[in-house]
Amino acid sequence: MSYFCKNIIFFILIQAIAITLLIDSSSCESNNSHHDPWLITWHVHTVNGLSNGEILLVHCKSKDNDLGIHNLTVGTEFSWKFKLNFFGGTLFWCYMAHDNFHATLDVFREIEGFFDECNYGDCIWTAKDDGIYLRKGSVDQLREEWKQGGLW
Repeated sequence: MSYFCKNIIFFILIQAIAITLLIDSSSCESNNSHHDPWLITWHVHTVNGLSNGEILLVHCKSKDNDLGIHNLTVGTEFSWKFKLNFFGGTLFWCYMAHDNFHATLDVFREIEGFFDECNYGDCIWTAKDDGIYLRKGSVDQLREEWKQGGLW
């Protein structure tokens, strides 16, 4: 096969791939479930939704990063953003406490189900009087109840 023919075949192949990608991207609905999790900048929000002016202690970590201890007043949040770990296994967890209650939970885990639960971009965790909720769409879902006992 001549050099010219190989170039023509290569050009046609590239055009077919480009058209396929264009069709796929234009057919995506507003539903973000088609997004590539590797391209997304993920945001995790921890929100104090407690009543009676209670302070929420939040201490979040990953294997590589300690994000520090934060004391949140009612209605405020601590948040951070990140990209997925190139080698996989991105995981963040938080310890939260108020008054005489505490809870520990994974706030981001690199698994397909979690991507959907975090609306493909934002994991919004809200501490309320009866436990910690994750926002799914426009609905807060109870994910972890408070355990009684002192800090740490």
